Amino acid sequence: MNETTPLSTSLPASPGATARRFTAWPLLISLCGVIGVVALLLEGRPDANGSDFDYPVTAQDVLGLDHVPYRVSGALGYVLALLLVAAAVMWRHRVERRFPGSSGATAVSYGVVATAALVTLAYGWRGAVGNYLPTGVEGETYDAEGLYNYYILTDFSPYIAFIPLLASAYGLAWMAFRERLVSRGLGFLSALLATALLLACFVTGVPGLPSMIVLGLVVAGIWLAVGRSPITLAQA
Repeated sequence: MNETTPLSTSLPASPGATARRFTAWPLLISLCGVIGVVALLLEGRPDANGSDFDYPVTAQDVLGLDHVPYRVSGALGYVLALLLVAAAVMWRHRVERRFPGSSGATAVSYGVVATAALVTLAYGWRGAVGNYLPTGVEGETYDAEGLYNYYILTDFSPYIAFIPLLASAYGLAWMAFRERLVSRGLGFLSALLATALLLACFVTGVPGLPSMIVLGLVVAGIWLAVGRSPITLAQA
């Protein structure tokens, strides 16, 4: 097989495949990205009301947090985890089975499934904070120190949960430049975003920066839906 030739598909394409302009299923990927961004940003912080907040944050500071953003974020996180699994299943049936020789497609799948698992944990902790804060349903369950421990769990875990999507981004790049299964523009942007976020994390030491890869889900889903990548053209 020539390295510039797309991997063959086990299922034949229909005669009108090359004229295909829109494929709906990749929009599930975009939906995951949108929900991921909303869930990520729904949080409360003791220092959110002004830049003159006195550091360090103490257990007593956590008692003043509003439980609603945490409850909503936790619920959205669970929805996101289920949608990520659905997206991985869709990718498995629509891409991996049609192009069984694609290692890039497998990397995409593994990254999404790993993210779903981490999202379940991270946003479960967020939901727990919303439940146990003084204004929550079980507000009398833990004292300030107990709540503080829960809060620390949610400080970076919802951001770190999206790190495996970097592997998915590099998988798309491999599919673009080595296997020719997605457009090179998408592959280039995927690799550029993943690499830039990793370098930003290493330079600044902020572990949550790579979580912005979740924005790439929105772009990737739309790109695949309206673009002319072989993985979607073959299904017309």
